[in-house]
Amino acid sequence: MLPEPYRLHHRAEFSRTVRRGQRIGRRDLVVHALTHGYDDVADGDSLVRVGGPRFGLIVSKAVGNAVVRHRVARRLRHMCAQVVEELPVGTDVVIRALPGAATADSVELLRQLRTGLRKLGLRGEPELALGRTSAGER
Repeated sequence: MLPEPYRLHHRAEFSRTVRRGQRIGRRDLVVHALTHGYDDVADGDSLVRVGGPRFGLIVSKAVGNAVVRHRVARRLRHMCAQVVEELPVGTDVVIRALPGAATADSVELLRQLRTGLRKLGLRGEPELALGRTSAGER
């Protein structure tokens, strides 16, 4: 379960992250990320940030029926809880599940999420996060 301070709630927060942030597409996910700075207050944003990195999920009807969509959302929330410590505090992340997410296994979705975040410059090398050693550390 993803604790309350780590969730995006308002439509404006989702919209701002999707429109102003960076985007990277993976096979079963699209990851949108926006890192907030001190200059965001001058932009007229009236929403106050509380907590660490925040996550929002978009799982449309294209993914499947309600049971499938909720299962995908639960799996994605669990993955967000795993990567929350790896991200900067002022980051908002929106994850859009594509139809393939319904049949992808959790390990593959987590790999796609971590790869997307790494390509967006929000986290380090995935080998270290997954507990693997690189070729030079044998």
